[in-house]
Amino acid sequence: MASVQSTLPNCIFCKIATGNDPATDIVFQNERICIFKDIRPASDFHYLAIPNHHLENVNSLTAADKPLLEELKRELVNYMQSSRGIDPSEASFGFHIPPFTSVKHLHMHAIAPVSKMGFISRMIFRPNTMWFKTVSLSFYP
Repeated sequence: MASVQSTLPNCIFCKIATGNDPATDIVFQNERICIFKDIRPASDFHYLAIPNHHLENVNSLTAADKPLLEELKRELVNYMQSSRGIDPSEASFGFHIPPFTSVKHLHMHAIAPVSKMGFISRMIFRPNTMWFKTVSLSFYP
């Protein structure tokens, strides 16, 4: 697994994962990950899944992190289907690639429906560009 740091005191996502950001409503959490709504949604459903421990970005991942990535997507899909009734085939799942990251804590986006995204959001979250990689098994290290 990538070098694991527990949490960083100035990282907003570490604060969210530890329950120290009262403005954020965590919709799912277990001992490894948590899910919450993006503060600037690109479509009707736009949630982020993060590891509870600090990982800076996709470049800090190793092959040992594959189960973590699978869990991030699996739980986003579960939440999307069970709580919102959204078909995952209408969604985009992915990561921004440095230096195009807004928060330096690994976070997977789940956005649906893609058809309701505006022009700017379609560019920001354009699949498999140099700034945003969509999640598929071939993505994993």
